[in-house]
Amino acid sequence: MPRPTIQDVAREAGVSPATVDRVLNARLPVKPETAKRVAEAASALGYHAAGLIAQRLDRDVPLLRLGFLLLKGSRFYRQLAQLITETAAVARDYRITAIIEHVGDTSPAHLAERMRGLGERCQALAVVSVDHPLIAVAVADLKERGVPVFALLSDFATDQRAGYVGIDNLKAGRTAGWLIARMARQPGKVGIMVGSHRFHGHELREMGLRSYFRENAPDFEVLDSRVNLEEPSIAYETTFGLLRRYPDLAGLYVAGGGMEGVIAALREEGRKGLIAICPELTADSRLALTEEVITYVIGTPLAQLPAELIRVMALACLTGGADVPSQSFLPFTLYLPENI
Repeated sequence: MPRPTIQDVAREAGVSPATVDRVLNARLPVKPETAKRVAEAASALGYHAAGLIAQRLDRDVPLLRLGFLLLKGSRFYRQLAQLITETAAVARDYRITAIIEHVGDTSPAHLAERMRGLGERCQALAVVSVDHPLIAVAVADLKERGVPVFALLSDFATDQRAGYVGIDNLKAGRTAGWLIARMARQPGKVGIMVGSHRFHGHELREMGLRSYFRENAPDFEVLDSRVNLEEPSIAYETTFGLLRRYPDLAGLYVAGGGMEGVIAALREEGRKGLIAICPELTADSRLALTEEVITYVIGTPLAQLPAELIRVMALACLTGGADVPSQSFLPFTLYLPENI
């Protein structure tokens, strides 16, 4: 068979021969997505200069090393890590090296140390962290070294970090309040569980829940929040304690981690009519929804989060922070047994 020509590559890529020539010889700028189509067409046809085209693409596309510091243990963060890896691998406008680390110790000193260490190997960081003065100092130090830090899921160091990416946690808390007040059989006690009062996102969710009940359902009593340190075992014991102490418990909102323990306790103990709301859709919460062990999940849109996160991190690297949004709110998703 005759060797493929520029015309063949152009036809396969859906562009003009002149565009193929520009990609091959770097004569004029070509959009990254167009150049990628040309490279893929050349490779598929066995065009003799396919290797050269690929080299030119690699030369022209920026290489970025992005670091991600996530919490350890839960299925949600393992799922998020996998999606970040997959999204980085198919990024069109830049070549991404994603360095993902998990941390179990959420003490501010340990988190600050891990952030500094990861920042030495990356051009930008996205971090799940508590909000604390030690964290603010670490973020300021990294910023001074030219490494922008993004708060992921829970905000921190708002005067130093490059941006926040996640859901609007205040609205999530108010939504939980609305659901419990509307769906509970009668007014009663409402429990709320947080991973730590130092997680700004958890605090905002609690504020949203309490503000909704103050304004719209004063017959309910929102109990003092319980802290589970993101540990399922602590959440398990705490849930049992709430169920046994408050026979009129009408609702339970898990505003942070440890929901696997909450689900296990509710499955064992049960409480008919209790409106239980968890924060993320995982294999555990999906099964609990189908069994109606829990009532709702107010979840982060994981399908959108990695792409938006990588987009703003790359923008910060390439522009020096210009035009990077201070907050990137993604719409949260409400799951119930009938729509999963």
